Amino acid sequence: MRRKQFSISLLVLGLVAFATFAFTPAKVQTGMFAQDPQNPSIWYDLTEVEPGDDTYRCINTGNCLRSEPNSEAQVIQVGTFVKYAEELPIAD
Repeated sequence: MRRKQFSISLLVLGLVAFATFAFTPAKVQTGMFAQDPQNPSIWYDLTEVEPGDDTYRCINTGNCLRSEPNSEAQVIQVGTFVKYAEELPIAD
């Protein structure tokens, strides 16, 4: 009898673990893109770039970072994009 209860308990635990992973939505990675202020046809992929005095900053008002390289995409960070680095990763 104990063995049967143990087996049922393991089965229930396994089903709960499976359901937890199967029905948990995956996190969507949002990118961070900024439009070049001098050349609006260029978008920078700043997803992996830390803001700073040697890369870029978002200052004052405006739409600094977006979720996609598109001026209609969701705004992620408000501000004016100021580029300090000579080269930043260009979005594909």
